[in-house]
Amino acid sequence: MAKIDNYISQYGKRLYGLCMHLSADSNEADDLYQDTWMKVLDNISKYDTSKEFEPWLTRICVNTHRNVLRRMTRSPFWNKFSSSDEKDLLINAAPTPVQNDYGVLHEAIKNLPEKLRITTVLFYFEDMDTASTAQALDIPLGTVKSRLSKAKKLLREVLKYETDLQF
Repeated sequence: MAKIDNYISQYGKRLYGLCMHLSADSNEADDLYQDTWMKVLDNISKYDTSKEFEPWLTRICVNTHRNVLRRMTRSPFWNKFSSSDEKDLLINAAPTPVQNDYGVLHEAIKNLPEKLRITTVLFYFEDMDTASTAQALDIPLGTVKSRLSKAKKLLREVLKYETDLQF
C-alpha cells in the first residue's frame, strides 16, 4: 500500500490535470481520477517495473475515460434523441463554465475527434514527448506524429479567424 501512496504523491497532480482535460467538468474529472487509481490498485501486480510508471498510468486513465464515453453512448438517455444533431443541440445549450484566456482554443480542442484530442492533450497539456505519448496510448510513434499534425491542421482551420489568442 505504501508503494501506491508514493505513486499518488508523485503522479497524482499530473493525473488530475489529465482527468480535467479529458472530462467535461470537475465532477467527471474527480470520478475519472478515482476510477483510474482504483484500477491501478487492482492491477499493480501486472505493472512491469522495468518500464516507466507514468505512461502505464496514463494508458489506464485514457482507457477508463474511453470506457466511460462508450457507456454514455449506450445509455438509454443518449439514445432517446431522434438524431445526433438534436443531442448536440441539448449538449451545446447546457451552460458552460467561464472560459479562461484560452477558452476558444480549449473549445476547439474539445471538438477534435477523440483520437486527435487525446493525443493533443497528452502532448501539449501533459507535457509528454511523442515517445511517451505513443507508449501511453499503445500506438506507434509515427501515428502520434500524424495525429498531432492532423490536429494542428484542423485547429488552424477552426481558429484562423481568431485574432485575440495570445500564444
